[in-house]
Amino acid sequence: MASKFFAVFDDIAVLMDDVATMSKYATQKTAGILADDLAVNAEKASGFSASRELIVLWRIAKGSLLNKIIILPAAFLLSAFLPGVIIPILLLGGLYLAYEGVEKVYTYLFHRESKEKKKQLLQNDEQAATYENEKVKSAIVVDFILSVEIIIIALSTVADQPLNIQIPVVTVVALLATVGVYGLVALIVRMDNLGLNLIASSENKSSLKAKLGQGLVKLLPWVVRGLTVLGTLAMILVGGGIYAHNVDFIHDLLIAWPTLLADFLVGLCLGIVAVMLMKVYEKFKENSSPTG
Repeated sequence: MASKFFAVFDDIAVLMDDVATMSKYATQKTAGILADDLAVNAEKASGFSASRELIVLWRIAKGSLLNKIIILPAAFLLSAFLPGVIIPILLLGGLYLAYEGVEKVYTYLFHRESKEKKKQLLQNDEQAATYENEKVKSAIVVDFILSVEIIIIALSTVADQPLNIQIPVVTVVALLATVGVYGLVALIVRMDNLGLNLIASSENKSSLKAKLGQGLVKLLPWVVRGLTVLGTLAMILVGGGIYAHNVDFIHDLLIAWPTLLADFLVGLCLGIVAVMLMKVYEKFKENSSPTG
């Protein structure tokens, strides 16, 4: 009886070791998407007042966790019973990401005045709440698509494993994508507060501690701008990469191209077409409305 009891513990230890090994491998395979997820969410969580930054980030993180709760069982069920549906879902998500990335570039190039008016907008409580809700909603939608990509890639690395390996491995990667990414985003958006605290707690303003604090305060705007650019590029790259790696015609056409360049070109073309179609739709809707 005792031998059977300890044999169970031995089986559990072997299983946990297998899960740890496969989780490490799956995390390595999804590292690129996790980095993109970090860049996109850092950009989405920035641009608010200091008192709202962590609140906004917490709202997005809760939405991200809910996304994982929805996606995980759906991914396992689709993988088991309807594997042919996974690629079309990924392609739709890729199109949306490419659209989001190119639309941000379009807004920056042709509607920069909206950024200049943002401070005035945020001074009105009702408008500020609307702006915050829209940005949180957008962040959660983008997170959903990136989460699908992360989970599908993680699942593909353990597709030949039994369910008792697949479920914990993919769940570990999904939790890492939430806790790890949003933990790092929280550190980034609060960098200036850490810097100010270091300056305030320094008796000598020329001390290393004070200089470090000053450096963090000055560095934050550059980090946010850099992450904004990286987040935009990430959406275009991930969206294009989904098509470049899952549509045979596109893959064969660009097989000799460097991967990053091919993914970016495909994402850029998809995004431009999607933005143009959306602008035509918006114009048609505006002209056909009773007030138009």
